[in-house]
Amino acid sequence: MTAPTTVVLFGATGDLAKRKLLPGLLHLFQSNLLDDLRVVGTSLDDMTPDEFRDMAGQAIKEFSTRDLPEDEVKAFLQAVDYTPLSAGPEGLRDAVARSEAQLPGAQADMRRLHYLSVPPKAALPAVRTIQEAGLVDRSRIIMEKPFGTDYDSSVKLNRQLHEVFDEDQIFRIDHFLGKEAAQNILAFRFANGLFEPIWHRNYIDHIQIDVPETLGLSQRADFYESTGAYRDMVVTHLFQILAFTAMEPPTALEPRAISREKNKVFESMQPIQPQDVVRGQYIGYREEPGVQRDSETETFIALKCYIDNWRWAGVPFYLRTGKRLAEGARIISIAFREPPLSMFPRDSGVGENGPDHLTFDLADKARMSLSFYGKRPGPGFKLDKLSMQFAMQETDWAGSVLEAYERLIYDAARGDRTLFTSADGIERLWEISEPLLKNPPNPRPYDPGSWGPNQIHQLVAPFAWRLPFERKWREKRF
Repeated sequence: MTAPTTVVLFGATGDLAKRKLLPGLLHLFQSNLLDDLRVVGTSLDDMTPDEFRDMAGQAIKEFSTRDLPEDEVKAFLQAVDYTPLSAGPEGLRDAVARSEAQLPGAQADMRRLHYLSVPPKAALPAVRTIQEAGLVDRSRIIMEKPFGTDYDSSVKLNRQLHEVFDEDQIFRIDHFLGKEAAQNILAFRFANGLFEPIWHRNYIDHIQIDVPETLGLSQRADFYESTGAYRDMVVTHLFQILAFTAMEPPTALEPRAISREKNKVFESMQPIQPQDVVRGQYIGYREEPGVQRDSETETFIALKCYIDNWRWAGVPFYLRTGKRLAEGARIISIAFREPPLSMFPRDSGVGENGPDHLTFDLADKARMSLSFYGKRPGPGFKLDKLSMQFAMQETDWAGSVLEAYERLIYDAARGDRTLFTSADGIERLWEISEPLLKNPPNPRPYDPGSWGPNQIHQLVAPFAWRLPFERKWREKRF
């Protein structure tokens, strides 16, 4: 159960709010997960509360993935208020007071959840507005990436945040970890005696985390020019997934214990060396509106990194992400070691299709696959690569899945930090990034619609990239 909560949504008229946050808040309200909920929107747009409700209703109609009765949408919109940033801290304080007056129970039992869906340069001014409005008490704050751009800036940002909020009040969001498939890694590893004993360098050859994107900048040139693929995706997303994949068993399924083990992974990571990185820039990027004609910003990055502890010593982790690639996907692929000797005939097919793989698909379908060799029926001993697959959509409880932002807002409202990043963790990730950031290799050109620069194959050799898949996922047959 959650306490009665007022969500203060900064950037309430922005794209993220329209596409994800407002529809997600409606679902949390409608499903009774956050039934005692009020929403106060604020942004640079000067509009009345009724105009904002109309905008929110239109966004929900356009972007919600669920069919919701009109009366439930109307009930949610009645719990929504708005004040423009031009009204100042006093206007925000008054709007929150109006919302809290409608919530049941004593005011001391109420919570405030400030969601900063704003550009990086607007984050600290929003924090100061919260402070000046006297809305820090009984509050938690959700921060969107990036959390700094290097080690020094991340330390400075955290120091400034801690002048207003305690660390326990700050929730740095990574929507990748809000996905069911990402959380299923914990269940898969630690609930099954079959897999945890072999989640080890003695049995695992290498691991790939691959998040290619087909999208381009979508009017984000100003932001992207100052970040690039590494700062935008690797530090804030892919390294977090790596920690879930590589962490030791926590002492309990409890936020502090899990965060402790994730931070141990970050502490054990070796610094990212420029020679283990391929940077790329898609052809035509420099002609995009807002991009400098001599830009060296990478739109693609692939890297090899290592975790220097007993479980993972010597096991390479390969990470890849980029814009305008051939396919959009989000996978984790565990490659198991092959047997040291083969008794099978040379033409049996063993080894021809690479090692056995356990693959997690973190996309919305939330799938897993385990591939292995099996005998082809008939005379002789011909082997084929087979697979067992599971998809969330095939279960009776697929409809219970929360979208990533819904899950993370719900967890923040409850004070559950399991899926969020700590100040220590993010500072350590910037620390190990210093060699790369100080001496980045030149970006290599690649064609839009490809899989990146050709140098990525040298990076991963003698292995091969798991994407593109040679064998497609099986769709359920009814």
